[in-house]
Amino acid sequence: MDSAASNQGGSVEDASTPSRILVATAEVLARQGQTKLSLSEVATQAGVSRPTLYRWFASKEELLESFGRYERDLFVDGMTAATEGLRGSEKLDAALQFIVQYQKTYSGVRVIDIEPEAVLAQLPSVVPTMRARLQKLLSGPNAEVKAATAIRIAVSHYLVPSDDTEQLLAQLRHAVGLRQPTRLPPPIARRQRRFRGHGCPAPCRR
Repeated sequence: MDSAASNQGGSVEDASTPSRILVATAEVLARQGQTKLSLSEVATQAGVSRPTLYRWFASKEELLESFGRYERDLFVDGMTAATEGLRGSEKLDAALQFIVQYQKTYSGVRVIDIEPEAVLAQLPSVVPTMRARLQKLLSGPNAEVKAATAIRIAVSHYLVPSDDTEQLLAQLRHAVGLRQPTRLPPPIARRQRRFRGHGCPAPCRR
């Protein structure tokens, strides 16, 4: 049966099915880690049958590979939404606030506690994506250094968690040379809430 067709039970598999499975993967990873990840648990969390999961992802390895790409896309798309319509320092500050909120609200934030070796192994592929995205918002000869410093600060807060969100934001602003906080206009705040409601925050979140 085609993945877009109705099955005998009347449910419909459509383009949203793989997305639901990937969102469910984040939730299950937060509880079990990668080594003990159960595809049956992922299917249950996503509200699909195990055969349906296998129609989209043939193995645990394929699911995890797709999930890695999914997380990176979430970060890029989320930052794009948070900075849409802004310019200059306002756009940069919106990006920094997005990074802070991403780390604070991401559903997979506890994976580092469950399986730190797996997270550490993924960071080398995650950090360049975050750094490159932030660097696009910076200018001047030190843009690359500023972006790298800010992302390293964000990663350090991820590895050694802090409950002081304002401190992380202040450190990120200092790293990129933003001296005064920028007040986000209401539309940007709404876009940030909309993204958080999508069920995610940073690539490779714990």
